[in-house]
Amino acid sequence: MGELGIMPGHAPLLTSLVPGPVRITKQNGDVEVVYVSGGYLEVQPNIVTVLADTALRASDIDEAQALEAKHAAEKELAQHQADEQFAQIAIKLAKAVGQIKVLEEMRAKHK
Repeated sequence: MGELGIMPGHAPLLTSLVPGPVRITKQNGDVEVVYVSGGYLEVQPNIVTVLADTALRASDIDEAQALEAKHAAEKELAQHQADEQFAQIAIKLAKAVGQIKVLEEMRAKHK
């Protein structure tokens, strides 16, 4: 899954969201990074709407918990390579990695 940049006047669009960071550039130029998981992004000529199952500001993410979830999911994936639980475990891993990416972006921004 790739990234998508939305500028003023973007063509109308409806797409699903994957776990990861969403960067919001405010009118004053400040950028806020938010973790989202699941849901949809809708673009209209003058508005962008994000309907996410989960949305967390970087300050609300527990880094230790995200890292532990990532390691646990990686370990589970190694044990369930060929069964029906693989997809569910891969989603857990993607969510943890997405939260970690948000934290990394915020750290890079504040250096």
